Amino acid sequence: MSSTTEQKIIDAAVRLFASQGYDATSVQEIVNAAGITKGALYHYFRSKDDLLFEIYRLLITAQAADMDRIIGLGLPAGETVREILASLVSSTAERVDETAVFVRELHRLGEERMTDFRAERRRYHETFLAVVEKGQADGEFSSLVPADTVVRIALGVVNQLPMWFRPDGSKTPGQLAGEIGDFVLAGLAA
Repeated sequence: MSSTTEQKIIDAAVRLFASQGYDATSVQEIVNAAGITKGALYHYFRSKDDLLFEIYRLLITAQAADMDRIIGLGLPAGETVREILASLVSSTAERVDETAVFVRELHRLGEERMTDFRAERRRYHETFLAVVEKGQADGEFSSLVPADTVVRIALGVVNQLPMWFRPDGSKTPGQLAGEIGDFVLAGLAA
């Protein structure tokens, strides 16, 4: 859990990175927008890159914890897939600026951060893949499309949300989550 000051820094950075881009945003602008001192920012983050990574880390950590919680419920595979997608779509849509900033600025991470990013992304992918594979093995899902293709398509759709989803658009995150879940499950129907 982050402190109030740390959260103010993150919120200010997200707003600025989303509106004017990472390169165009100075540390001083983040400090001013957060209403803190530079010393306070550097107390929590060694660099602007660390701040960028923290934006992503908070999002993926919450998404992974929610996926683990859903899997822990022991629901049938179809309900598990629906709940995972609903959670993922909702959290991505509700935090669309954070997701967009990270997707757009991902290339700025150094080798160590990219390694961490890939490991978290792989764990999420492999956990979701195991749910689909089990559903196919148990006959709940069709095996017509390989499980890894299903997962890549489903996660690919969610990864594209920051490109087109607008919080003030015609669909709420919940509606969109339901529709994407319906689409994926229709493709998996036995």
